[in-house]
Amino acid sequence: MAIVIGIDVGISTTKIVGINEDGKVVSPIRIKATDPVTSLYGAFGKYLYDNNISLSDIEQVMLTGVGSAYIDSPIYGLPTGKSDEFLADGLGARYETGLNRMIVVSMGTGTSLVQCDGDDIRHIGGTGIGGGTLMGLSRIMLKTDDIKQVYTLAQEGDISKIDVLIGDISPNPLPGLPRNATASLFGNAKSNATREDIALGIITAVLQTIGSSCILSSLGSGIKKYVLIGNLTLLPQCTKVFPAMEKLYGVKFIIPKYSEFCTAIGAALTYINEKK
Repeated sequence: MAIVIGIDVGISTTKIVGINEDGKVVSPIRIKATDPVTSLYGAFGKYLYDNNISLSDIEQVMLTGVGSAYIDSPIYGLPTGKSDEFLADGLGARYETGLNRMIVVSMGTGTSLVQCDGDDIRHIGGTGIGGGTLMGLSRIMLKTDDIKQVYTLAQEGDISKIDVLIGDISPNPLPGLPRNATASLFGNAKSNATREDIALGIITAVLQTIGSSCILSSLGSGIKKYVLIGNLTLLPQCTKVFPAMEKLYGVKFIIPKYSEFCTAIGAALTYINEKK
């Protein structure tokens, strides 16, 4: 069995997938990062053990992500290469969705935007708003950076206690803006807001800002489909924030099955496509 391994070595997590001879993704896993080298070898060893894969089964290892810069030697003596992270984002998203025209939104510590138009895959910008923002604000405002705790709190929050909504400033909907649309993030926050309300406010601010960045980045391109990848796609609030923005702006946000592993999938595909 020949398998190509893709590893996305990030700031906070390392993700690893295999793509077999049939072009199918094999049991992706992720490991919380302490340092890039330790997390990479830990993830690699666990992946092989869990899937009963031997070193002789592996044709190629492909690395990507900011942490891959710390790896300069072959992994366990195997053929090892590196993939451009933005190219990997695009290839992984295209594999997962089957789309040829889209903007890939990689929601990690920050957020990068990659425009895909057929084989033209290029980085077009990004924003410093992302998971790092969410964790930092949660540490300051909620005294925790346990993301599970934050999104669990947020599920009981009331966004009207944090944000100014159009209905707060106008008795009638404005042109193109329903009364429940956001007029000002945190503009209605009170000093006695509950932890639940604050948690929802933080998550909503991060996700809405990312969503607005996507829409603005595609003006003039005709692209209205945005593929969301990265760890933030796992937040339950994504299923409320992004559909509301779809309705408001007439666009489509897509979260694929292996959204958090798309970059690792794309790294493996870089080698497979070059081989073909």
